[in-house]
Amino acid sequence: MIELVYASGFVTLLAIIVLFFITSNYKGYAAGFAVFTNALLISVFAFPALSGQVVDFSVFAGNFLGDISIHIDALSAWFILIINFTSVTGVFYGIGYLKAYRNPSPKLTLHWTLFILFHLSMVLVCMLKNGFAFLLAWELMSLTSMLLVIFDHHNPQTLKAGINYLVQMHISVVFLTIGFIWVYSTSGSFGFDAIRSFFQSNNNIWLFLIFFAGFGLKAGFIPLHSWLPHAHPAAPSHVSGVMSGVIVKMGIYGIFRIITFLNADYIILGEIILSLSVLTGIYGILNASVHRDFKKMLAYCTIENIGIIGIGIGTGLIGIGNSSPAMCFLGFGGALLHVLNHSLFKSLLFFSAGSVYQQSHTRDMEQLGGLIKTMPKTAAIFLVGSIAIGGLPPFNGFVSEFVIYMGLLDGINSNNLSQLLLFVLSLAGLSVIGGLSVLTFTKTFGTIFLGQPRTILDHKPHEVSNLMLVPQYIIIALMLSVAFMPQFYLQIIGKALVVLSPMVDSQTNLSGIGGTISAISLYSLLFLSFVGVILFVRFKVLKNKAQRIDATWGCGYVAPNSRQQYTGKSFSKPLGKIINFLLIENKHYEELKPGEIFPEKRSYVSHYLDFIEHNLIEPITQRLVYSANYFSFIQNGRIQSYVLYGIVFILAMFILTLFNIVG
Repeated sequence: MIELVYASGFVTLLAIIVLFFITSNYKGYAAGFAVFTNALLISVFAFPALSGQVVDFSVFAGNFLGDISIHIDALSAWFILIINFTSVTGVFYGIGYLKAYRNPSPKLTLHWTLFILFHLSMVLVCMLKNGFAFLLAWELMSLTSMLLVIFDHHNPQTLKAGINYLVQMHISVVFLTIGFIWVYSTSGSFGFDAIRSFFQSNNNIWLFLIFFAGFGLKAGFIPLHSWLPHAHPAAPSHVSGVMSGVIVKMGIYGIFRIITFLNADYIILGEIILSLSVLTGIYGILNASVHRDFKKMLAYCTIENIGIIGIGIGTGLIGIGNSSPAMCFLGFGGALLHVLNHSLFKSLLFFSAGSVYQQSHTRDMEQLGGLIKTMPKTAAIFLVGSIAIGGLPPFNGFVSEFVIYMGLLDGINSNNLSQLLLFVLSLAGLSVIGGLSVLTFTKTFGTIFLGQPRTILDHKPHEVSNLMLVPQYIIIALMLSVAFMPQFYLQIIGKALVVLSPMVDSQTNLSGIGGTISAISLYSLLFLSFVGVILFVRFKVLKNKAQRIDATWGCGYVAPNSRQQYTGKSFSKPLGKIINFLLIENKHYEELKPGEIFPEKRSYVSHYLDFIEHNLIEPITQRLVYSANYFSFIQNGRIQSYVLYGIVFILAMFILTLFNIVG
């Protein structure tokens, strides 16, 4: 095993060196080779662990760190394989995506170097079992991802989004550091086993909540979510796909890992996570439903799906507290399966959205329309992702959400009135999330791909290259495998669930839902077969007939202006009015004056504000900036002042030493 670690390090170092000497056209391929090779080497660890064989060994990391323990169990392996797959598809999509732009060679060298390190840092987070080394890997992951986000650093908004992301990730590190130091102060060890010992002899709630805050900030639970809607739109689309697909899951992995050490307080912690997750899911999808920047909309959908995963985690914890193996299996199993499913359909959606942006150079869906005629493959891919993320059959999103639904239904059988009420409300909340998700993606797909073009773009969009399409086809193939063979994936997940709770027996629990899952697979296959037959017959009938592309039928009414079509704003406006206390619309419009019979031309501009960011985070930020401005005189740009600061410091140290205050 140790040889494979050194081999991965050698491949990484070699690829980074090569990136400095090859031309821009081949830099992406060198990075793709490194990421793909590292993914294969790391998967050699993961596959045995996924079958239940724990992989344990140590790597010498110098005199300072010493031997670093590597621990890969089924839980680690599940996340590692998801990281590998998403990173590989992301790097090859990125090669095609960046080819459309003229970027200087040094910029591409830095970008692909960071991408290679970003992939390895996420894998290390899932492998390390020493708190100090874990924090170093976590910091490397945050720094590399931030630098990937600010690829277009010449744009002030992009730079602002990157700094915002970096600041919030360091707040996450602060919480995690507090947690590890607390454990170290009682045990004298940074090892993960010390966390288990702490939970066995101390109250579990407060330390868990500190770790949950640190990991939850990375995952995007409210109110710790505000970095996502800024970072994802700012990043290149292949980076957005990988970040949404797997980097937020590092927070979920951390929560799962801490759960493996818990010894008590399962029910209260489960109720906290379940309640927060329902609110997170509803809040995320409500904001997604009204935004017209399609990458920001997808970022809010990430928050929504983190909420769905959290619902499964909360259900599983309550299942452990109630000694219910079925509830534990359905909750945790549904959450882990949704981790995979979300990484697939969300990276797919970000990649297809990136294809639209590459061809249109706008993220505003109100400027688009009718792209299904010029980008039919991208439209079909986006439609598949939209159906999957909406939790509709026959795609994979339905399977994991169905498992979580079953966990909530199992909880309704509880004799505890408060738990019964919580599960009923959670079931209703998950239903609302699913309905709003369908509304959101109906609006998005219809506005971008259907109807007529709303504006004349600088150049006519066309279908993207096969280098960008093939990774998306591979993702769809894996999505379909989950939809048609859910038993296979649930059996694998059962190995990881044993790590979370010994009460879970994947075989006995799987037998209880096997019939239902099999029926879902069968009906999904029949549905797709029926659609395939219809498309085949249509193809045969129209094969030898002349075809003409014309304007979309407007129900007997031909609009004199393409701007008179339904827009994304008009589609979601009724919902925005109903929930206007939460979905705050910021309008810029000059009202008509009394007596203005012939009004001049006016413009109407509006956008929605994030309720939590606007009312909680921004006031705190403004107060901090206001307070910091009192000290702006210190950094005044005068060399004389800086020299004076040095003299004052030296004098202060001399006086303190003279009076033996410091040694």
